[in-house]
Amino acid sequence: MSRTDDNWLLRVRNLTKIYGEPNENTLNMTGPLFNSNICPETDAIVACADISFDLYPGEVLGIVGESGSGKSTVVRLLYFDMEKTAGSAFLKPYNSGLANILEESNQKKRFIRNHLMGMVYQNPRDGLNFRFSSGGNIAEKLIMAGNMNVGQIRGRASELLEKTEVPVQRMDDRPSSFSGGMQQRVQISKAIANNPPLLFLDEVTTGLDVSVQAKVLDLIRELQQDLGIAMIVVSHDLSVIRMLTDRTIVLKDGRIVESGLTDQILQDPQHEYSQLLVSSLL
Repeated sequence: MSRTDDNWLLRVRNLTKIYGEPNENTLNMTGPLFNSNICPETDAIVACADISFDLYPGEVLGIVGESGSGKSTVVRLLYFDMEKTAGSAFLKPYNSGLANILEESNQKKRFIRNHLMGMVYQNPRDGLNFRFSSGGNIAEKLIMAGNMNVGQIRGRASELLEKTEVPVQRMDDRPSSFSGGMQQRVQISKAIANNPPLLFLDEVTTGLDVSVQAKVLDLIRELQQDLGIAMIVVSHDLSVIRMLTDRTIVLKDGRIVESGLTDQILQDPQHEYSQLLVSSLL
C-alpha cells in the first residue's frame, strides 16, 4: 500500500450532519468540550461535525466511539443512506476524484453505490432482501450494475458463497432460514459482488455469538488480504478495530478527538476519552 498526497482513494472534508433546526451557535456549543451533541439553544442534534480524513487504496480505517458518537452516521452519509448538512467527499475512481459525490444526482449516486462501493450493515435486514434467496440477493447487486447474463450471475453467486463459506447448495434458500452469522456472510457476498474498491462495515459483529464473531472477522480479514479492498470499519469494540484496521479515528459527541495508527492509539492513547475506551479493553 503506497501513500502519497495524490494516491488517496477517498477524501472526506468537513462532513457534518445535524438533525433539527441549528442556529449560528450550534456547532460552537456542542461537542466533546461540552460532553453533549445537543444544542442547548435549539435542541438540534449534531450527529457528526467537521469530519475529515483520507483513505488510501487497500487501507482499512477504523472509526470507533461509544453509541451516539456519530460513527455510523459517517459511513451512512458516505454510502448515501442519508443527506449531509455540509461537507464533501471525493472518490478517486469516480470522475478522477474531481466531483463531490455527496452533491451528485440520485442517478449518479446509484451508479457509485452499485459499481464502486459495498456496505455490510449491523442488521442483515438492512442489507439483504429477505424475500429473495441468498443467490437472488447477490444477483440483485450484479443486475443493478448492468450484468444481465443469468449464467454469469449464477456462477458469480456460487463463487462468492463458496468464498464466504455459505453452502452453495443453499443458494436458493432465503436468508430468513439462515443463522445470524450466515446472514452476515451472505451480506458480505452481496457487498463485494462487483469488486468495489471501497467497502463499509457498520458494527458487523454486534449481536453475534463470540465464536461466530471470530469466524466473521477472520473472513473479513482474509477477503481484505485476498482482494485488496479498502475498508472503513465502524465499531464500538476495540478488539474488532485492533484485529482489522491499520489506522483509527476516535469519535466523541460527533467530533474526531484523536486519529492515528491503530497500534499507536491502542498502546498509547493521547486523548482522555481514547484512554477511557482503551482501559475498557484491559
